[in-house]
Amino acid sequence: MKTHGGTREYYTWKSVPQSEEPKRENRMLRCKNIDVIVYATVIIFGIGSWVDINGLWVELPAMITEGLPEGWKLPSYLSVIIQIANIGPLFVTLCNVFAPGKLNIKGVVYVILGIGSLSCLLLALLWKTTAYVAGEERSITLLILQFFLALVDCTTSVVFLPFMTLFKADYMTAYFIGEGMSGMVPSLVALGQGSGSVSCVNVSSTNSTTNITTYNVYPKSNPPNFPVRDFFLFLFTMVFSSGIAFTLLNYCSYYREEYAPDTEEDELSVDSKHGSYELSDGEHAGSVAFSDPATIGLSQSALMKNGKKYQNVNITKSSDVEKDIADHSITKTRYVYYLIITAILNSLTNSVLPSIQTFSCMPYGISAYHLTAVLYNIANPAACFIVLFRSAASCGVITILSFLGSLAAGIILYTAAASPTPLLVGTKTGEALIVSIWVLGGLLLTYSKVSIANIFRPLGSRALMWIGVMQQVGSFFGAVLFYLIINVWSMFESAPYCPM
Repeated sequence: MKTHGGTREYYTWKSVPQSEEPKRENRMLRCKNIDVIVYATVIIFGIGSWVDINGLWVELPAMITEGLPEGWKLPSYLSVIIQIANIGPLFVTLCNVFAPGKLNIKGVVYVILGIGSLSCLLLALLWKTTAYVAGEERSITLLILQFFLALVDCTTSVVFLPFMTLFKADYMTAYFIGEGMSGMVPSLVALGQGSGSVSCVNVSSTNSTTNITTYNVYPKSNPPNFPVRDFFLFLFTMVFSSGIAFTLLNYCSYYREEYAPDTEEDELSVDSKHGSYELSDGEHAGSVAFSDPATIGLSQSALMKNGKKYQNVNITKSSDVEKDIADHSITKTRYVYYLIITAILNSLTNSVLPSIQTFSCMPYGISAYHLTAVLYNIANPAACFIVLFRSAASCGVITILSFLGSLAAGIILYTAAASPTPLLVGTKTGEALIVSIWVLGGLLLTYSKVSIANIFRPLGSRALMWIGVMQQVGSFFGAVLFYLIINVWSMFESAPYCPM
């Protein structure tokens, strides 16, 4: 506190934890404000968010061609199971609403990663096991383990993001890059495996009565380069690696140095930026008050707060702190608006577009379909890399980009509805356009939703929890709606693998 002619000015301070480790500036692998090793570890942690379910999706063709009794109905079973698994994030959300602070988020992360690792390992051994249920043969082990994998991945949306508030804002994009790579990495592995690879072969048949020979083109599944078991062992390795990365981020001092100031235990808030400090040693041990900011450098003693040492404090006027908080705050209307946009964007990227990909791309040929599947999954982490260097902070920019991404999704929806004869079918121009629209749409939609998460990052773990909740809400309604459209109302018609 400082007095000028009867007028008092108040100062508050934020602390910088004292560390016994080498100073950050002495680290060799730094780029701007991030440590490359920590950044890579966060990416590995983020890959564990959806890698097992995404891997299961891309491996379905290989499993189905090996004779599972559900056949090509298996994807629709998976869609329903994923929505049932939303009881996981629902439970976490209710705990945070009605018993805030009681749920151990770190413990939950360890539990779900453990369940995910065990489920992948069991799938590698038992995925072909069947049993008769209600008189019909079912892949009972596969379906049960699918549920546990879906429970794990759905729950990550509401626990992984709040955990990331411990780190500086620069590392939020690393998490989303990892989340995007959770779809790209298994897709590339499945591509190398040859999962779902189909060749068109000519088959001739001769009528013995008329002696007329007819020729037909049929799809033929090619054998994979390595078995399904090995693919699930790869998924086990990825989820287990995510657990190791999480442990390093939690307990290794090297990684803890990249924590955001004052967020090691509590979420960022106005109150967390204020507090009382004591001198831990020296001649002035005891409580201390600074009468003027200039006196900050006069003491050589470390400061103590809640049993922790702090070597430095930065003194600022209360008005400056309030301005800093205001800079990171948004109105309630905009807060709700961003949450609604998040639900819509995730409905498109996580449910709607994956559900109609075959209807949209197959009319343009198998090559266009496979190229779109790979490039669309690459577009997701690519958009996160762009956010790292240039994030959209304006509501107007995010709205425009979200609209353009939704427009691309609308064009994709048209091609799916017009299947098997959409516009420009059978032309190279049509193939190039459909691939480009899918990639552009993926870039715009992902960039928009990651930018919104970056805006919510300074608001604390509770705000990011609601981002995760709305991700699941949007995904849920999108999946249910398009399950009905595709499987119940049969509003889409598939194009043949091998056009005549």
